[in-house]
Amino acid sequence: MGIMMKSDICLRRVYELADSSDGTRVLIDRLWPRGLRKADVILDLWLQEIAPTSELRKWFNHDPSRFEEFSERYRFELAGNPGPVNSLRSLAAKGRVTLLYAAHDGRFNHAVVLAQYLDAQS
Repeated sequence: MGIMMKSDICLRRVYELADSSDGTRVLIDRLWPRGLRKADVILDLWLQEIAPTSELRKWFNHDPSRFEEFSERYRFELAGNPGPVNSLRSLAAKGRVTLLYAAHDGRFNHAVVLAQYLDAQS
């Protein structure tokens, strides 16, 4: 089951089944999720450019001990990348948005940081 934020933004692993309550489904990973065919994913938008840079993603390597610093660095990247952030804000202003991510860990990933970043600015 997806995670709900205070705004109408939800988080869901892209491997989970789509739900009728998802609203606009946006994949926010830079790379296409392993093992999935594009034809099998219910998706409205693939917003690759909002994902962390490859360098930051590789540095983090899903290590929970690096999550706090990763979060700071990713928020800095988001602040310098207003186009995709504003696109998500516009979508969220129209209704529910579900951010799709491939990471295994639902607590320590870029989708959590992105949703908090959007919530803090709403």
